[in-house]
Amino acid sequence: MVEQPQLFATPQLVTTSDDYYTPPHIFDRLGLHFDLDVCAPPGGIEWIPASDYYTQEDNALVAPWYGRVWMNPPFSNPTPFVEKFIEHGNGVALVPTSNGRWMGRLWEADVAWVALDYLRFHDGATRQEMKASIPLRCWLVAAGSKCEAALRKFGRVR
Repeated sequence: MVEQPQLFATPQLVTTSDDYYTPPHIFDRLGLHFDLDVCAPPGGIEWIPASDYYTQEDNALVAPWYGRVWMNPPFSNPTPFVEKFIEHGNGVALVPTSNGRWMGRLWEADVAWVALDYLRFHDGATRQEMKASIPLRCWLVAAGSKCEAALRKFGRVR
């Protein structure tokens, strides 16, 4: 395996434009527990059902992924995370619609897809505080049989 570059050079100390967190109802509906959240803020997010998490400082691009992963990558540059998600092959990811090459690569991978209604993301402080929705349709993408089965709870899967 080729070692991937570090996406961020420093630990996250302040909120950025990538700090949009998946609403709790997504996890309630999936009904899955994850071994690892690969794109968490410092301190993690209380409602994400994951046993462990990687922050920007942990650098999920070079740290080993294990078990069932949850991934809501930085929408400013999802490419290296999507590549590692495909390689890992076990988990669920939340990604935006894009015309980037990474979207085509993910579309061709052995994963299941379901389109979501427009989401109102959370800021991470509480379950209730939400930022405005982003102007892009998002998708849940699942790799692995248990993750793909959980995706069917959201409707028609591709």
